[in-house]
Amino acid sequence: QKKRQAYESNLIKNGLQLEATRSVLDEKLIFVKVHAPWEVLCTYAEVMHIKLPLQPNDLKTRDSAFNWFSRLFRVDENIIKPELEFFTAPFQKEHLSNFYIQDQDTFFNPATRSRIVHFILSRVEYGTKNNVKKFGINKLLDTGIYKAAFPLHDSSFRHPSTDPDCPSERYLLYREWAHPKNIFKLQPLDFIRKYYGEKIGIYFAWLGFYTNMLIVAAVVGVGCFLYGCLTKDNCTWSQEVCDPNIGGNIIMCPQCDKVCTYWNLTITCESSKKLCIFDSFGTLVFAVFMGIWVTLFLEFWKRRQAELEYEWDTVEYLEQEEQVRPEYEARCTHVVMNEITQQEEHVPYTACGKCVRMTFCTSAVFFWILLIIASVIGIIVYRLSVFLVFSATLSQHISGTEAIRKYLTPQTATSVTASLISFVVIMVLNVIYEKVAILITDFELPRTQTDYENSLTTKMFLFQFVNYYSSCFYIAFFKGKFVGHPGNPVYWLGKYRNEECDPGGCLLELTTQLAIIVGGKAIWNNIQEVLLPWVKNLIGRYCAAARSEKAVPRWEQDYHLQPVGKLGLFYEYLEMVIQFGFVTLFVASFPLAPLLALINNMLEIRLDAWKLTTQFRRMVPQKAQDIGAWQPILQGIAILAVVTNAMIIAFTSDMIPRLVYYWSFSVPPYGSHSSHTMKGYINSTLSVFNISDFKNASKPFSPWFGNQTTCRQVYRDLRYPPGHQHQYEHNIYYWHVIAAKLAFIIVMEHVIYFVKFIISYVIPDVSQKTKSKVKREKYLTQKLLHENDFKVVKKNMGKIADKIIKGVDSTFRPKAE
Repeated sequence: QKKRQAYESNLIKNGLQLEATRSVLDEKLIFVKVHAPWEVLCTYAEVMHIKLPLQPNDLKTRDSAFNWFSRLFRVDENIIKPELEFFTAPFQKEHLSNFYIQDQDTFFNPATRSRIVHFILSRVEYGTKNNVKKFGINKLLDTGIYKAAFPLHDSSFRHPSTDPDCPSERYLLYREWAHPKNIFKLQPLDFIRKYYGEKIGIYFAWLGFYTNMLIVAAVVGVGCFLYGCLTKDNCTWSQEVCDPNIGGNIIMCPQCDKVCTYWNLTITCESSKKLCIFDSFGTLVFAVFMGIWVTLFLEFWKRRQAELEYEWDTVEYLEQEEQVRPEYEARCTHVVMNEITQQEEHVPYTACGKCVRMTFCTSAVFFWILLIIASVIGIIVYRLSVFLVFSATLSQHISGTEAIRKYLTPQTATSVTASLISFVVIMVLNVIYEKVAILITDFELPRTQTDYENSLTTKMFLFQFVNYYSSCFYIAFFKGKFVGHPGNPVYWLGKYRNEECDPGGCLLELTTQLAIIVGGKAIWNNIQEVLLPWVKNLIGRYCAAARSEKAVPRWEQDYHLQPVGKLGLFYEYLEMVIQFGFVTLFVASFPLAPLLALINNMLEIRLDAWKLTTQFRRMVPQKAQDIGAWQPILQGIAILAVVTNAMIIAFTSDMIPRLVYYWSFSVPPYGSHSSHTMKGYINSTLSVFNISDFKNASKPFSPWFGNQTTCRQVYRDLRYPPGHQHQYEHNIYYWHVIAAKLAFIIVMEHVIYFVKFIISYVIPDVSQKTKSKVKREKYLTQKLLHENDFKVVKKNMGKIADKIIKGVDSTFRPKAE
C-alpha cells in the first residue's frame, strides 16, 4: 500500500493526472486511469527526442506505372484517410511555433501518447532499499502491487463512432484490416503504426511484403508443377517401369533381411508417375529461380524498410538507455569497480561466476539439441523396424482391389506413418523446448530486455531449426546413401539394416514429409493462436455476465481481454522465419511450398490482426527501426538455401544420373543406341546381384520363384555384375555420375552466388527518392530551427551592443561638454 501511494504521488508530481474507479464486476478491484496533459507531452517529447511534423512534404512524387493497379487493392480513402507526409525534426519546446500544430489533441498520435506515458511510468520511483532506488511499473507488476498496466483500446470494435468528426480507430482497423473480407486488400500500414506503434507496424509491413513476394514464387512454382503434370506421360523411364515387358520382367532384391521377399519393379509404377511430376527439368529451373528470388526479396525489403524508417521517423532514432530488467537488478549483490566511471556498481555475479553461468547455459543448449537429434534417430529406428513389419504382413492382409495394392506399398505406408509421427513429435518437442529455452535464458540473466530477446531468439531458432528440419535433412541427404549391396548390407546401430530409397529415389518421400509438416504446422498454429484466446475470452465474458448485469466500462472490458506476453511478436516472427526456411531450403523437392505459404500468410495477416484488435489488450507502442535479429537469420537461410537445393537436385533427385545416361551411356562406347535416348535407362542402371551370394543373416525366408538366378538392386548403387573381375564394386557409370553431381553443385552454387552478388550491388539499400527526402528534411531542420537560434543570438547580441554603446556614450559626453 505504501509503495503504491508513493508511486502514484510521484506520478502526480511528474504532471500526470490520475483518476481511481472501482470495478463494476469486482469491488476489490480498482482501476487507476492515467492522463497526460499537453505540457507533460511536450516536455517528455523533447526528453525522448521524438520527431514531430515541421511542415508538409513539398517534394513532387511521380506515381508509378502500377499505381492504378494497386489502387484496386487499397483501403477506401474515404473510410481511412491517408496520412499526410511531413518533414519532421526532434521536438523542442522553445521552437514550438516552428512545428506544424493545427490541433493539440491530434498533434501527438495515440501511439506516441501511450509511449510517453509508459516512459514516465517506467521511470518514476516508489521507494528506496539499501540506498538503491526502486522504480518502474514493471517491478510493481512483478511484485503484484498492480495486476496489469495497459493502454486502452479506442472504444468497441463492433460499433462505429457516433461522432463523425472523431471516428473509432479500433472499429476502422477491425472492419478494414482484420475482417476476413479484406483478405485480398493491402494493409493500412500508416494507420496500424498510428494505433499500435512502429514495432507492430514493421512486423505487419514485413509480413505483407513477404506475402506479396510469395505471389511471384507461387506462380512460378505452380507453373513448374503443371509442367511436370503435362510432361509425365512423356517420362520414358517411368514408362519402362510400368511396361509389363520391361518392368514386369525385372525382379528386385529384398529391401530388408529374411522377412522381406523379392518383388516386381512394376509395383512402383504409380510412385514413378508421381515422381515424374516433381523430378523434372522444371524443378531445376525453379530451384535456380528461388535462389535469385530470395535475394530479390531481401534486397527489395531493405529498400522498403528504409522508406518506412524515413516515413515513420526512425532513421535517426535515439534509443534511450535501456532500463535494467528487474530480475537482473534483484540479484545485484556483488560490488565491482566500473573501469570507465571509477565508481562502485552492483552486479549479480563475478567474472568467474559469469563464465560458469555461460558454460552451463551453452552445455544445456547443446544437450537439448542432442536430445532433438535423438528423437530423429528414434523416428529412423521406427522406419527401419516398421518397414520390416509392413513388408512381411501388408501384402497378406490387404484384400482390396489391385488399385489399393498399387498405392499402399510398404514404402508408402512407412513413409506416411513416419511423417505423421514425426509431425506429432515435432509439435510436442516444440512446446517443451519453448519452456526450456526460456528457463535457460532466465538462468543466463541478461541485463536488458533487448539482450534477453536476442539471447532467446538465438536459442529458439537453433532449437526450431534442428527440430523442424532434421527429419527433412535425413531424408534428403542420408537415407538410401549408405546401404551397401544385398551381399554386404550396412547396418544402423549394428542391428537395423539401413533404409533404401524407392527405385525413383527419396525425392517423393521428402515431398510427402514437407507437405505434412508445412500443412500440419499451419493448421496447428492457427488453432493455437486464434482458437485458444477466443475460448478464454468467451468464458471470461460468460462469467462476467453471470456476476453482473451492469454496463461494463471500456477499461474493465479491456482488462478482461488476454494479456500480451513480455516477448510480444517474438513467436509470430519465429513462425514466419521457420516457414521461410521450408519455402527456400527444400523448395527443389516441393514447388507448391510457396503456394501453401502464400495461402497461409494471407490468412495469418488477418488472423493476427483480428487477434490484436479483438482478443488482446492493446500493446504498449514501441519504436523499431527494422525487424531486428531476424534479418541476419533470414540472410543466413538464403545463403544455405542455395547449397541445400543444389544438393537435393544432385543427390536426392534422379536428374543427374538420367542426364549422364542420356549424353554418355546411351550411345557408344558405353551404350548400344545410335542416338541419344532415354530408352534402356532402367535396364542399364539397375545393378545385378546373384541370389547365391546372399549371406545367411540376410537371405530371405520366402522361396525364389522362376528360373532366374539374379535380382536387381536399387539402381542408384551402380555396381559391376556378378562374374566380373570387380563384381559388386562401383562401375564407371557410378564415377561419371559422382563427377557430374559435384560439377553441378559447384556450377549451380557459383552461378547463383554470382547473380546474388550482382543483384545486391545493383539494387541500393536506400532508394534515391528516400535519400532526397532525408536531405530535404535535414535542410529544413537546419533552416527552421538552427537559423532561428542564430537570429535569436544575433538579436540578443545587438541589444547588448546597444547597451554598451549607450554606456560608453554617457561616460564620455560630460567631458566633451
